[in-house]
Amino acid sequence: MATLTITPPHVQTPATRKKPDWIRVKAPVSAGYHATRRLMREKGLHTVCEEAACPNIGECWQKKHATVMILGDTCTRACAFCNVKTGMPRAVDPLEPQHLAEAIAEMGLEHVVITSVDRDDLPDGGARQFARCISALRAASPATTIEILTPDFLRKKGALEIVVEAKPDVYNHNLETVPRLYRTVRPGARYFHSLRLLQRVKELDPHIFTKSGLMVGLGEERREIFQVMDDMRSAEIDFLTIGQYLQPTPRHHKVERFVPPADFESYARMARAKAFLLVSASPLTRSSYHAGDDFARLREARERVLGGLVPDVSTAALV
Repeated sequence: MATLTITPPHVQTPATRKKPDWIRVKAPVSAGYHATRRLMREKGLHTVCEEAACPNIGECWQKKHATVMILGDTCTRACAFCNVKTGMPRAVDPLEPQHLAEAIAEMGLEHVVITSVDRDDLPDGGARQFARCISALRAASPATTIEILTPDFLRKKGALEIVVEAKPDVYNHNLETVPRLYRTVRPGARYFHSLRLLQRVKELDPHIFTKSGLMVGLGEERREIFQVMDDMRSAEIDFLTIGQYLQPTPRHHKVERFVPPADFESYARMARAKAFLLVSASPLTRSSYHAGDDFARLREARERVLGGLVPDVSTAALV
């Protein structure tokens, strides 16, 4: 008798889809990569580059670019796209801000990106630890610009205000996908809450750049991406990143489609037409990829706008 096997929609089949040539990367082997990895281990720091299995880790770490993940390595949520482990996190490390500041000073970074796991177990969602890390970095490396990539602080009253008051240079929070897919891709989050969070940053401090990112290849439609762009501009988001979703393990949401480079170029053109200050759209684009260079372009773009000039529609459209 034949046996019928039913595969849940979020699980990839054994015949894993082969990655196209345009998203293949070399394994990290450089001396710079190993030096960055060693420093992170010495300081007891985690990076989203490792925890989320970022495909750009070899390139970024060779250049001493890293996105540091504070508040531990265990997330209280279980998003269908994310490779960070889920469970009950450990207590917040009070020395983490100091260790982070020491590592960044030792690396001599001009720009640093700080992110975190979701900490729904904490009354403030981890907001005060973000603020402490920003303060420690300002003291140890005053010339370093700071970009943060925060959780949504869902049901954490006053958390956003704590972080904004610490005055990061860039506030990033990723919408990740289109509203229709939130139930399966990002079930613990709420699309309009995330959108409102970024809008509120601008209301609290208009000088802070805001940034958000989308993954494609999850089953979204082009018209839905364009609608999210409109929603972002209504919230005055400055910088949009769009990259290909890659399935971390067979248990994660499957890749519905490998989006070709030409489609990313089309998305970039549309985003520029909608007056984002900056857009980065390519198969390998990730939220903090080339973040330092992009920050410099953001400042230049703002100066052009304030000077009455239109944004440069050819600069930094693709990486």
